[in-house]
Amino acid sequence: MSDVNNRIENLVKSNKVVLFMKGSPAMPQCGFSARAATILSHLGAGDYAHVDVLSDPEVRQGIKEYSNWPTIPQLYIDGEFVGGSDIMMELYQNGELAAQIQS
Repeated sequence: MSDVNNRIENLVKSNKVVLFMKGSPAMPQCGFSARAATILSHLGAGDYAHVDVLSDPEVRQGIKEYSNWPTIPQLYIDGEFVGGSDIMMELYQNGELAAQIQS
């Protein structure tokens, strides 16, 4: 396993909620990342871990390979890949995302 995969795995496994995004929750750098951060805020996810992939090109590419998912943002809960902003929105609207975060 590569160094970047080890770094990503450590982040995913050591935090309940991790959002790989463009920018930060306070200053998202794309609409999809803004939507993802807003959803987590509405759910009261609090101090979830976030990684700005724009500041780390290795992680930006590595997370796509780690999850086998081509786009960012990417949400992980309890070490498991949940999905991107569209999947987050769907899970938010049907109540499943709140249940996953609160479990």
